[in-house]
Amino acid sequence: MSDREVGLPVASDLMSDVLLVDADDILLLTSLASDQAIRTAHIVGAMGVVVHDSKPLPSTMSEVARQLKVPLVSSPLSKYESCVRLHAALAAEKNA
Repeated sequence: MSDREVGLPVASDLMSDVLLVDADDILLLTSLASDQAIRTAHIVGAMGVVVHDSKPLPSTMSEVARQLKVPLVSSPLSKYESCVRLHAALAAEKNA
């Protein structure tokens, strides 16, 4: 991913909602496997995109991610499970 720390995890499949987020270093968690997710992440300055539910990533999505330098990963977990685990990890890091 990135050397940046997660400022705010944002879980959404509605990219219009993501565009309204006013925060730094967001990590976009989505089930939307399309170029639109990458382009939206780039616009808001997201540190990366995680696509959930083992959805296959279209080659165009990977190419756009490379061009825009937006880290992209795929997760077999559900978006909900990823949010729970990420929250626990961030809370543990904060309390350490």
